[in-house]
Amino acid sequence: MGKGGYHPNAFLVDFRNVELGLKARTAILFALEKGSASARKVALDSGLVYGVVMHHLKLLESRGIVQRKRGKPSVWNVTGLGQKRL
Repeated sequence: MGKGGYHPNAFLVDFRNVELGLKARTAILFALEKGSASARKVALDSGLVYGVVMHHLKLLESRGIVQRKRGKPSVWNVTGLGQKRL
């Protein structure tokens, strides 16, 4: 894990990175690193509420860190962009 136990891509530039958001994005990114998944599956795997997962997925998508394949349901995956773990 990155600084403070967070995933390096959980930190968003020009964004207020509060602890709860960092923890949520870290859990989401670790869940997606295991493989592409729907937001509901990410919520189940991460232990987060679906609405929280969607909020953070959209933030991560706007930064190019995750992307979604259109469909019902949308399938999310990490893009490989962003900071790398050392």
